[in-house]
Amino acid sequence: MSPASPVWLRVRVLWVLWALLAVLLGPWRLWAVIYDFHECTWHVVLNEFQRVGENLESDQFVHQEPVDTVRGVFNMLVDSPINQRERYLGFPYYLKINYSCHGQHSEDLVRSGHLMGLKPLVLVTFQAPVNFYRWKIEQLQIQMEAAPFRSKEPCMAMEVCVMSWYTPMPIKNGSVVMRVDVSSNGLGPIIPSKRFHVNINGFLKMGADNRIQFTVGDELFDIKPRYFVNVSSRPLWYNVDQSPVLILGGIPNEKALLMTSTNFREFSLVELSIDSCWVGSFYCPQADFSATIYDAISTESTLFIRQNQLVYYYTGTYATLYDSSHSSKWVRVLASECIKRLCPVYFSSNGSDHVIALTTGKHEGYLHFGTITGKAGAAPVGPSPLLPVDRCSITWAIFIPGQNTLMMLVEIQGPGYPTPCCPLSLLCSARGLEFLMILGTESYTNTPMVPKGLSFNLYNNLLFIWGNFLLQSYNAENFIYLADFPKESSIKYMVNSFRGDVAIVTETEEIWYLLEGTYHLYRIFPSHGWDIHVSLQVMKQSSLYASKETMVTLFYEENKLYQLVYLTHGKQDHLVKRLVPMEKLLMYEQHKQIHTVVNCPPTLMPRSHPTLSFSNLCPFEVMRLGNLPNPQAYTRQERYLARPPMVLNPSGFHSENSLAVYQGLVYYLLRLHSKYHKPYADPVHDPTWRWWKNKKQDEDYYFYLASNWLSTGGVHIDMDSYEKIYDLKPDYRLPERIFLDKGGEYHFSIFLTARGHSFEMGTDVQSKVSVGVVLADPSCMESLVKQKVLVKRNSVTLRDKSLCYDQGISGHHLMKTSMMVKVRSKIGRERGDGNLMVPVFMGPPPGKRLAFDITYTLKYMRQQNKHYFDCMHEDSEMPCFLYRDSLFYPFFLIQDLVTGDSGSFKGSYVLKVVGGGPSLDSVVDYNEEEVYRYNSPLDKTGSRIWTTKTSETTHDMAFYIMSYERSGIEWLCLENSPCYDMTPQGIIAPEFFFKVLVSNRGVDNSTYCNYQLIFLLHIHGLPLSAKRALFIVIVSASVLVGMVILYILFCLLWPYVVNACNHLRWRINNIIASESYYTYATSSRAFSVSSQSSFGPLSQVPSVDDFKVQDQKHKADLEPAEKKKP
Repeated sequence: MSPASPVWLRVRVLWVLWALLAVLLGPWRLWAVIYDFHECTWHVVLNEFQRVGENLESDQFVHQEPVDTVRGVFNMLVDSPINQRERYLGFPYYLKINYSCHGQHSEDLVRSGHLMGLKPLVLVTFQAPVNFYRWKIEQLQIQMEAAPFRSKEPCMAMEVCVMSWYTPMPIKNGSVVMRVDVSSNGLGPIIPSKRFHVNINGFLKMGADNRIQFTVGDELFDIKPRYFVNVSSRPLWYNVDQSPVLILGGIPNEKALLMTSTNFREFSLVELSIDSCWVGSFYCPQADFSATIYDAISTESTLFIRQNQLVYYYTGTYATLYDSSHSSKWVRVLASECIKRLCPVYFSSNGSDHVIALTTGKHEGYLHFGTITGKAGAAPVGPSPLLPVDRCSITWAIFIPGQNTLMMLVEIQGPGYPTPCCPLSLLCSARGLEFLMILGTESYTNTPMVPKGLSFNLYNNLLFIWGNFLLQSYNAENFIYLADFPKESSIKYMVNSFRGDVAIVTETEEIWYLLEGTYHLYRIFPSHGWDIHVSLQVMKQSSLYASKETMVTLFYEENKLYQLVYLTHGKQDHLVKRLVPMEKLLMYEQHKQIHTVVNCPPTLMPRSHPTLSFSNLCPFEVMRLGNLPNPQAYTRQERYLARPPMVLNPSGFHSENSLAVYQGLVYYLLRLHSKYHKPYADPVHDPTWRWWKNKKQDEDYYFYLASNWLSTGGVHIDMDSYEKIYDLKPDYRLPERIFLDKGGEYHFSIFLTARGHSFEMGTDVQSKVSVGVVLADPSCMESLVKQKVLVKRNSVTLRDKSLCYDQGISGHHLMKTSMMVKVRSKIGRERGDGNLMVPVFMGPPPGKRLAFDITYTLKYMRQQNKHYFDCMHEDSEMPCFLYRDSLFYPFFLIQDLVTGDSGSFKGSYVLKVVGGGPSLDSVVDYNEEEVYRYNSPLDKTGSRIWTTKTSETTHDMAFYIMSYERSGIEWLCLENSPCYDMTPQGIIAPEFFFKVLVSNRGVDNSTYCNYQLIFLLHIHGLPLSAKRALFIVIVSASVLVGMVILYILFCLLWPYVVNACNHLRWRINNIIASESYYTYATSSRAFSVSSQSSFGPLSQVPSVDDFKVQDQKHKADLEPAEKKKP
């Protein structure tokens, strides 16, 4: 065998290099895919209706009402499946959608994405309003497909024109907070979904020059570094999920606020138009004067600020919430009080927002509890007069909605009371311990505890007392001391996500992190993990980090922690909002101390070479959720689908007219949704049924027109593109929230892979990973976790115990609690936790209603009574029922507006007539006494309107209990009832409109829902009273007899009357003829005399004899000719 030549050696080396290059390039290709996936992002801006297609910046959300801009376009659609008699309106704004990727031109990307079939899908979620007394509580979404539209700027060719995607930006009454989720349709480039906050800003107005201005003050365009550099951060206070506008004060010596309606994606600096006066006196202490806004709180419609010791509020202009309730200027409240602090109330209660003000000075120890229902107000609350103290100072106060509990952190000084607060005056130090139970008597060090504030999570009942320490408690009685927090530090404020995560900011601007339910605190900044993260971002040339930066505030958004940071880049200083990647920071921090150097086993390598090895810190590698039920039944999200009309254009680009049609169709779809909330149920349980019920039969014809490019207006409206979705599928995640009715259950499964093993290994894994469920209110809920080894999963069942809630209106006064799924492992000395927290709302879920089943009621009435007589003037929306039918049988439906289920109501209910009138305009409501007399079987005044054959009544026997099997009603209308003795209008029998209330409260224990239905019932053919009937008979008989007598007299006297009339007529004719003769003769003689006198003397006048002679001659001339002589 010949020795190897250098050529073959080089080839072999090349093969090795190529193999090594292939190995190296594989991960780099994968990294490139991941890099492109994460670097591409969506962009959404707001454009006014008239400015569509213009490459301008985002518009402000000022206009809040639909506009009449699409009527002309719909008038042209004469041969389309729309109702020309309906009024179609549009919304004032469009959503303009683009996307960009790192290092690539956005316009080219959008064009290439369009050519590859990319279509953004936009999901708009309307937040339910606070005031559920005025607006219906519902979780509403509408999913739209974006339409491509070319820019109005001139371009050389259609293929290279600038383009974007557009969808209407819908508006809904009662909602001022909207979330916009943008995702891909699966074609084209991979772009992750992104959420945007597009809220209505009620603190803007149109100026005289048609420019947008702030109503609360003047916008400052010059943001100076002194506003933020070396300035301490401050908390961001607002009503969670309800505040459309966020405000942040704390700018030194400036009466200015940072305002945003997009969660600081865009913001403005506004100088407030307040007087900046300062009231200082011996009872209102103040060290010095400052224009700084110290406290700022935003609610759904109102802003509150504190400057020095003065409190102001401003109510925004929200036409979708209130009719005319808004402020024209800042209003000062509590003018006679010295306010040292405003405390936020993060959640609304009983349909109202709240705010707390703490006083100082002469009224030290008092607090004012404000309730906002459209107009701000404050009710003072003071300490108990039975508290024997010399001085009481309230440091902090929180309000717990649902429990109606006010919890205060009080410093008491007086005989027998320690300082600063009992039982928190103990001295503690337990560094190195995991936690310490405090009973109020321990003393471990000489470092005093200085409490500064309270924090409470409404979902898991976890209370924190913070200061230079941190205590937590689940019952506000037994506290756990978190020893990981250093006693040398002092907490400035806490930020709670209310989803299980808590961020802490100290006086030295340190950031700490706590996972609720655990006892470990982690310092996030400054830390080794933070340094690694910043170094990686600098290597990527990120614009969100700089060598000099100042944190302005810290807040949670969608369970993610964000910073508002002021960056200093030389002369380019600006504010940015950036994400704090908590998981990465914790991973970097944990890996700091676990780098170990070990030797590989000899079987793997002939010689021992030192290599790096990293321990796996996670208790499990992968956690997957499966067997999830359809989410809508538990999230109560109603969703509509709307696609743009099809354009008859080869390029597929839309025009302004087609986008206007899209606007009108989306508006009409939401209008049908709002009109569907009516007491009478439609034959088909779907809001869109009325839209297409008369057009479905012509669907093929409309498709034929579109296929042959004959559709009017150049657009084709597909009726299947506008519908309500009832069968959403789960996306392998726990829902955002869970609603549980009485006895309701929620099931899902957890699949785990732990440290390279799975559950198919059996019991060995059980000792490494365990799954548990922590309930915030175990007395109200129960959970069952069952491990199924054969199918490699843990099944979890959450069940309501039917113990902690009575009955209520759908969506009202829900009990807020939570479920936390914990995955725990213990492998050697390593411990780890994985948590999934889901808020749970117990009570009557929104989206369920009771409706009058008019279709089945009419059908059943025809079967029972063998006939049906409607009113003379038929009304399809409110059919009539005949009074004299043997019985009236009403039937009702339970309709689920979310899942589309509809079925007969089989439970028990109480029926009452609570109002009525002879016409729709005269319907009045009855008071409680009248309702009792008209409906109660115990009434002895003869006022009952109806009765029934059933004998079951309420506990007090005041009202009948009816059901599906016992629904027959017999109308009485007794003497003292309002429907007794009705006066007929014309020849039509009397009719009456009854206002009927149906409720299952207190008589049906199968649900938490108080199904309360009020509807009008039209009854015709009411009988007359005996007196009125006798009176009508007597009057009618008298009139009839009188008419007969008159007829007889007329017949007897008629011949005489005829003769008298003939004689009278003959006499009249003779008189007329005689008068005519004399008149003619006189006029002839006068004419003759006047002719003769014209030849004689003018003074000659004929005598009477002359007239007689002439008269005789005239008579002789009238004699017959045969009597004259020849």
